[in-house]
Amino acid sequence: METFTLSIPALCMICFFVFLAGFVDAAAGGGGLISLPAYMATGMPAHMAYGCNKFSSACGTTLASFRFFRNRAMDIPVALLAAAGSFCGSGLAAQIVLLLDDDFLKKIVIVFLPVAAAIIFLNRGYGEENLSDTLSKKKKIFMAILIGLFIGFYDGMVGPGTGTFAIIAFSIIMKYDLKTASGNAKILNLASNYASLITYALSGNVLWMAALPAAACNVMGSYFGSGMALKKGAAFIRPMILVVMVLLMFKIVYDVIL
Repeated sequence: METFTLSIPALCMICFFVFLAGFVDAAAGGGGLISLPAYMATGMPAHMAYGCNKFSSACGTTLASFRFFRNRAMDIPVALLAAAGSFCGSGLAAQIVLLLDDDFLKKIVIVFLPVAAAIIFLNRGYGEENLSDTLSKKKKIFMAILIGLFIGFYDGMVGPGTGTFAIIAFSIIMKYDLKTASGNAKILNLASNYASLITYALSGNVLWMAALPAAACNVMGSYFGSGMALKKGAAFIRPMILVVMVLLMFKIVYDVIL
């Protein structure tokens, strides 16, 4: 385990940005675009930053998932199937990440950007209605597991943007409205977060003095963000997704240039 000392001002900075990340992530995914760089900005080693980020994200996503569940804004069987696939995919990817160097981790996500951006801009009317009943039961099962596996693997390998990609997949591929797609994505992301977290925690890559207070801030952010998503629906979620995608593009271009 790498040793690292964190100052009080640096911890306060992390907590602020992790709160903001929780708000964004609960509504549209992509909170890792804010929280992961905040951890890394302190000079924290990349694998440790990944581990701390997974812990705080898992706590916030747990609350957001509960709120979507309580408001019946998810398809529970589909969400659970996707979660099972996500848990397996993320756990496998996290094991691989521990073997990779920092530079590769920063660049790999660029492969996903053009595809994700094209899907969003070519499908501007997605997520208005819930048309998932037009899919057969067998197709729903197959697609839910496949989405879980692929996005879970991405989450374990890279992280930022996972919730956004999951919402897009559920709304465009499986034809859910954005509110239900967001609820399904929360369960998928919850499973992938815990799968990765277990791997990082067992390898000693979670700095608990940073992860615990940051998790509390992430939970608060998630509470407010999920409330806005449930209240406003697609009118709030779609613009948030576009903002997240723009942030993701800028982040990756910045990382690649450096």
